Amino acid sequence: MATSSSPLRVGLIGYGLAGSVFHAPLISATPDLELAAVVTGNPERQAQVRREHPGAQVLDDVEQLWTAGLDLVVVASPNRTHVPQATAALEAGLAAVVDKPLAATAADGQALAALAEQRGLVLSVFQNRRWDGDFLTVAELVRSGRLGAVNRFESRFERWRPELKGGWRELGDPAEAGGLLYDLGSHLVDQALTLFGPATSVYAELDCRRPGAQSDDDAFVALRHANGTRSHLWMSAVAGSLGPRFRVLGSESAYVVDGLDGQEAALRDGGTPADPDWGVVPPAEYGLLGAGEDTVRHPTLPGAYQEYYAGVAAAVRGQAPVPVRASDAVAALAVLEAARTSATEQRVVEL
Repeated sequence: MATSSSPLRVGLIGYGLAGSVFHAPLISATPDLELAAVVTGNPERQAQVRREHPGAQVLDDVEQLWTAGLDLVVVASPNRTHVPQATAALEAGLAAVVDKPLAATAADGQALAALAEQRGLVLSVFQNRRWDGDFLTVAELVRSGRLGAVNRFESRFERWRPELKGGWRELGDPAEAGGLLYDLGSHLVDQALTLFGPATSVYAELDCRRPGAQSDDDAFVALRHANGTRSHLWMSAVAGSLGPRFRVLGSESAYVVDGLDGQEAALRDGGTPADPDWGVVPPAEYGLLGAGEDTVRHPTLPGAYQEYYAGVAAAVRGQAPVPVRASDAVAALAVLEAARTSATEQRVVEL
């Protein structure tokens, strides 16, 4: 266990895409955290951990974590394992971060949140996209009132991947929480609720477009928020032409920005938040702010994924609120469940 002057010791479960590209590098870049142990049973990934994080102990069994002298466990394994592994961490008296989605159902997510509250432990969900530079810019514009009242919020994660890649994310069993609705939709719904508050109704269209697809790979979700804003959210693996990342229409002005935040690509290329230009967006990629023909390039705020784990460390030490609350994830899961119901029954679902 860490002392007040030593970094918090972190155990990471899983070293696939989430563990190796996102969690391990961001944990290692956080001064108050130490990546002490990584659990993976895959020999190639074990070797990868030893190369990339030689100071971390490599374990092949999750049960070994509970006696490893840790302060925090990060669950970055397949979605079906999130609830049992987070439950075990909390029952072992450890704070926990769970990759999105927190659970396959809102009820399971609520049970986890209740357990954490009962034990007095931090439970957070890795919603890194709250720290995308373009989203931070939208949030600042909304807060400042420069857009006026936001009537419509459009948000897209679209890709052109016409062939299936394989893996658990494409399985059709609801217990896997696969498909784009629970993958990319977890981000888009979380962002919409963060900006505009609770949703009162949900309408969705979910389709399996690619040959052999078992889970949704082309999805649309429409939300009406209690404040009157409407959010339109698109997720697709079969978009041959990409729409804007954000299009925000207000009573006074509008904001439109293309492309995706570059932090994921930088992490994949071995970059870290210590890099001097981390998260910085070049002026040519700024979005447009204005109305009609009166628009200007508006600077995009730097992306800041590093702030998530800095916030987690402060929360575990009791110095700050949890950066992403479990209750936020439960609210998003309720929306995702309503979206599935809406698509299946072809109707608007009231919340």
